[in-house]
Amino acid sequence: MPRRERNKFVKRGEIIDILIEDYAFGGKGIGRIRNEYGEFVVFVPNTLPGQLVKAQVKKSSKTYAECKLLDVLKPSDDEIEMPYQDIPGAPYIKLPIKIQHNYKKESTIELFKRIGKVLDIETKFDGFVTSPNTFHYRNKMEYGFSAIGYDREQKKDVDEFTLGFKRRGLWWCGENLNKDSGLFDAEVENNLKKIRTYCENSNLAPWHAPKKQGFFRYFVVRKSYKTNQLLFNLVTTSYDLPKFDLDKFVSFLVKLFGNRVAGVLHTINDDIGDRTIATTGSINLVYGEDKIVEALLGLDFEISMKSFFQTNPKCAEKLYGKVVEYALENKEAIDNSVVLDLFCGTGTIGQIIASRADNTKIIGVDIVASAIKDAKENAKRNNIQGLEFYTADVGKFLNEHSEYVNKIRTLILDPARAGIAPKTLKKIINLNAERLVYVSCNPATQARDAEQLMLAGYQIKKFSLVDQFPHTAHIETVVLFEKENNS
Repeated sequence: MPRRERNKFVKRGEIIDILIEDYAFGGKGIGRIRNEYGEFVVFVPNTLPGQLVKAQVKKSSKTYAECKLLDVLKPSDDEIEMPYQDIPGAPYIKLPIKIQHNYKKESTIELFKRIGKVLDIETKFDGFVTSPNTFHYRNKMEYGFSAIGYDREQKKDVDEFTLGFKRRGLWWCGENLNKDSGLFDAEVENNLKKIRTYCENSNLAPWHAPKKQGFFRYFVVRKSYKTNQLLFNLVTTSYDLPKFDLDKFVSFLVKLFGNRVAGVLHTINDDIGDRTIATTGSINLVYGEDKIVEALLGLDFEISMKSFFQTNPKCAEKLYGKVVEYALENKEAIDNSVVLDLFCGTGTIGQIIASRADNTKIIGVDIVASAIKDAKENAKRNNIQGLEFYTADVGKFLNEHSEYVNKIRTLILDPARAGIAPKTLKKIINLNAERLVYVSCNPATQARDAEQLMLAGYQIKKFSLVDQFPHTAHIETVVLFEKENNS
C-alpha cells in the first residue's frame, strides 16, 4: 500500500499565524499559504478579511485545511472600537453593521449558486431584513462558571473563580464577563461580577471541567421585552448543596434587580456533560413565577426556562412577518383550506396565519413534546381557533396521514439546522402542495434541499435574508417555492 503523501504546507495540530484574505459563507475567513510548492487554502471560522490571526489546524487535506481560531493578532482595517467587552459569541461586533450585511448577502447568494444550482438566484432576491436592535437584542444568555480562568496579558490559563464564557478555542477555560457584551441586557451583565463575587464568597467551588467536579455550573437568564422582567436559573451539582442558602441568593438578586425579577429557579445537574439542563437532574422553582410572557405580532406567548423561543424576539416579528407575507401573498390559497406547519416548534407561525386567514385549519407538527405543549397553551391563551398540534416526527406523521396528498395548497417548513431528511423531503414533495414557504437558520442545508425541490417541479419565486443575529455569521432565509404546472 503506497505511503500517504505528507502535506507540504501544514500538519494537523500545528499552530499558525495567517492573514485572512477573503470571506466564505458561515463566517469562514480564507487565508492562503504560498511557498515553493504552490498555494494552499486555509479556512478559519469567525474571522474577517484583513485580520492577522493565530489558528490551530484541525483537519488537513492536499488542497485545504480547516482551523480553529485561537486569537486575533491584528484587526481588520474595517473594524472600529466598541464600548463592550468582546466575547466569542460576537466575533464581528467591531465590524460596521452594513459591512456585516454585505458579507452575509454575498456569501449566501454564492452558496445557493454553488450548492443549490440556482444560477439566477440574484433575480429572486426580495430584500435584506435588518434587526430592529443591533445591540442588546438577545432574550436569553447562559453564563458558565469555571475554576480555570484566562489571563489576557500573560496569554495563559490561571486558577481563579470565573463566571462568563468559554475562552475561544479552550474548552476547559472560562473568562470573566466584567461588563456589558452588547448582546444581552446591560443591567444584568454590568452586575454579573457582583453575582460572581457573591458565589465566590460562599467558599463553594466553581465547575472544574478537566476534573469534572465542583458546585457552581451555570447561571442562565431569560428576559421579556414585553414586561422587561427577568427569569433566573442557577445550575449547580447536588454536592455541597446543603451549604448554599438559595433563599439568601434570591434576596440578593431581588436587591440587585428589584421588581424585574419574575422568578428564580434552581437546577441540579450532576451530569459530566457540558449542558445546562441535566438528563437526570431536577429543576425547582425557588421564588416567583416559572414563566415570563413575551409578545410577537400582537400575540402573547408564555415562555418557561426550557421553552424554545426566538432569541431575538424583535427581529423574530420581522421574520414571521415575512413568512406570513409569503404565505398570504395568494390569500385564496390559504382561505378555507388546510395549511401544514411542519417543524412548527411552539406554533408561532401557525397562530399568526390562523389569526389572519378565514376558515383556515392549521395543523402543526413537531417532535419536541414540550414545544407542542407550549403551542397548545399559547393558542388557548390567544383564543385562536382552527389549530391542531401533533407531537410526532414529521416523516412518520406524513406516512400516517396520506389523506393530505393533493389536499394541501400551502406548506410551512421551518426545520432545524440539519435541514430536512431526504426521506422526509420526498414525502413533503409527494403531498403535491402548490406553494412552500421554507424558513431556515442554515442556508447551506436549505440550498441543498432547494435543488431537490426544483428537480421535483418547484421554482423559487422569491427569497429574503433576515439578520436575526447581528455580529455573528448566522443568517436566516425565507424562500417561497411555487410548483409549476401543478396537477
